[in-house]
Amino acid sequence: MGEVAPASEATVSASAAVSQAPSISQTALDSLREAMCGGIATDEPTLRAYSIDRSGVEPDGVPVAVVWPETTEQVQSALRWASEHGVSVVPRGAGTGLAGSATAGAGSLVVCLERMNKVLEVSADDRLAVVQPGILNDELNAVLHKDGLWWPPDPASKAISTVGGNIAANAGGFLCAKYGVTQQWVLGLTVVLADGRVVSMGRRTVKGVSGYDVTSMLIGSEGTLGIIVECVLKVRPLQSAEVATLVAVCDSAVDAAAAASAVTAAHLQPAMMELLDEVTSAAVVGHLVATDEAFVDPTEGRPASLLLVQTDGLGAEAELAQVHDAVAGFARHVRVAQSDAETEALIGMRRAVFPAIERMGGSVLVEDIAVPRTRMAEAFTRMREIERKYGVALPSAAHAGDGNMHPVFVFEPVAGETGLDAVPTHVWEAADEVFSVALEMGGTLTGEHGVGLLKKRFLPEELGADQTELQQQLRKVFDPQGIMNPGKVLD
Repeated sequence: MGEVAPASEATVSASAAVSQAPSISQTALDSLREAMCGGIATDEPTLRAYSIDRSGVEPDGVPVAVVWPETTEQVQSALRWASEHGVSVVPRGAGTGLAGSATAGAGSLVVCLERMNKVLEVSADDRLAVVQPGILNDELNAVLHKDGLWWPPDPASKAISTVGGNIAANAGGFLCAKYGVTQQWVLGLTVVLADGRVVSMGRRTVKGVSGYDVTSMLIGSEGTLGIIVECVLKVRPLQSAEVATLVAVCDSAVDAAAAASAVTAAHLQPAMMELLDEVTSAAVVGHLVATDEAFVDPTEGRPASLLLVQTDGLGAEAELAQVHDAVAGFARHVRVAQSDAETEALIGMRRAVFPAIERMGGSVLVEDIAVPRTRMAEAFTRMREIERKYGVALPSAAHAGDGNMHPVFVFEPVAGETGLDAVPTHVWEAADEVFSVALEMGGTLTGEHGVGLLKKRFLPEELGADQTELQQQLRKVFDPQGIMNPGKVLD
């Protein structure tokens, strides 16, 4: 379903920005249709389908139209039209976001970039690629692999999420422990501002420090500052075929988190280090036993938390041996993958987390916090306390290499309600406490999913009053009229 926030807060936020939605005449819509060369829809089923993302937010009403530009000029036309008519604009990629950033309420215009999906240039010598925002992660890498290249951002949704969406949310993924988040792999952007101006920012060089880093401001801006229409990406040579993988089977998530901290303390940097707590691993094992005849259960049928670690590149096996030594004292046993098939099976356990939890029954809300790596074990202990206090199941997985935790609330929905209104009060209260724990530990509300609608009421607590005001002022510089994704991230 998505991220969490009090249902009443989310509903008010989703509708507040469009409560004064202008009335759009048929003549105005016809002019938009002409500018889009037919790439427009105004029928209610399509409008409803494109008014939501995967957050669970159900906006009040539907957009006035959805447009699918295929060129930068068409994006300009859409934004100029919106500015002229005072219509709010919601940029959209594949709609896979979990924070409510791509939800669109009454009277808004959805600008969907999925048809702008071309690779415009690949330069192996300069190690860069220039792409349009609508290309999927996996499709981009399929093209890059032909030139022996690779774009490292690796979100779980990489098969269905767009590069532009990854940039807009500053997405993370399984490989952040070694390769970082999306921001580390973007050199430059071309952006259409709210008034239709086109601005190219960033560079094509390895280094560049001229002026303010406006490119980084756009990364993670969730469609509030402009619409990305072209991306200059930093790419790298494909990894060697050498990877090495192990799973440490631990008695508890606290032990597994301590094992992960021991790897970091040993000055090792695996490509992947993923943690599944006891409930999550049991759900995954049950799911895979039912769906994969070749699956071998590393827990051997006993409750256990799993720490999956993979090293890559030259010396991967030697590095994994050091990882083995670091985690052995915290584990019941350690299993090293002996084949490519076994490696795929172990990594497949992590990729199966959310489908497996959904099979547990009830409804789910996927959360996203990050804490300092040294406090991850403490965070798991606190979440167990929150489970007991509120009587809510809270299975969790984590990108343990960078302290990014994904507690998942599993609950029975309120009878007769849908969307976020179906989430019981005690679940919202538990979520509030999870957020408070993250901030109390010097962490953050979101490591990769973004703020959107569902966490913006907590954001001032993390940023502080002065920084919140600065960010609001910066937003007005980019969008004085206030039409770009209003109500999202910051008021």
